[in-house]
Amino acid sequence: MSAADLISKDDLRARIDALGPWFHNIDLGGIRTAPDHFLGDYPSFKYQQFAHVIPTDLTGKSVLDIGCNAGFYSVEMAKRGAVRVVGIDSDERYLAQARLASEVLGFNQLEFRNLSVYDVGALGEKFDLVIFMGVLYHLRHPLLALDLIREHVAGDLLLFQTMQQGALEPYEAPENHPFFVPGTLTPPPMFDDHAFPKLHFIEQRFADDWTNWWAPNAAASAAMLRSAGFRIEAQPEPEVYLCSVTDLPYGRFGPNAVYPARGSTETGDAR
Repeated sequence: MSAADLISKDDLRARIDALGPWFHNIDLGGIRTAPDHFLGDYPSFKYQQFAHVIPTDLTGKSVLDIGCNAGFYSVEMAKRGAVRVVGIDSDERYLAQARLASEVLGFNQLEFRNLSVYDVGALGEKFDLVIFMGVLYHLRHPLLALDLIREHVAGDLLLFQTMQQGALEPYEAPENHPFFVPGTLTPPPMFDDHAFPKLHFIEQRFADDWTNWWAPNAAASAAMLRSAGFRIEAQPEPEVYLCSVTDLPYGRFGPNAVYPARGSTETGDAR
């Protein structure tokens, strides 16, 4: 028996309204938390478009939901059998919504904490699946966030989503970018290629939201994931990526790398 069976409809409606507005439209015992959502039945309709790439059986697995909002994805992972689900967010109202949703739906084992993505190292553990959806473009330091996730909490899989703008096609970047077209003083044309990895910076507001700082194109999303040590395993829709943890591809350029001597064509190697 879930809490929804023990709480009167009027009391539940009052508790839901007291925590509004809700960005996640969740069915709590027949009462929708955001029935008039401007995106419709969100995020359920979006989840249905990529749910098939997530392991259906998470029995015995651990999940970290970064930017959990009202806990929709945390609950869905618990439904798949995850033994440990931790949701983090920096908004106390969202965390209160998530706690209410998990209580009403009978998933009291879910844990919700006020924690920034930049502080995930404080969790002191790695998770089998990390969900990082709808967060990157709100961050002042997006690549740092990916680096910290890879270093501290990503144990196996990363489910990633970001708002994207611009070209959707992939871009095959050269290993080295010259200052000029060889034999000329002409800047290389790659930077004017619409498919070149671009992280568009939004100085003021985008869609009336001043926290929408970045809008990568598809090539930039893929490049950032690779550079942080994630291998893209599936892309069920343009903005959603399922990744596995892999070796850092640019380790030879790390803090112990040797800078090439003046005039040398070598890139240097780690010592």
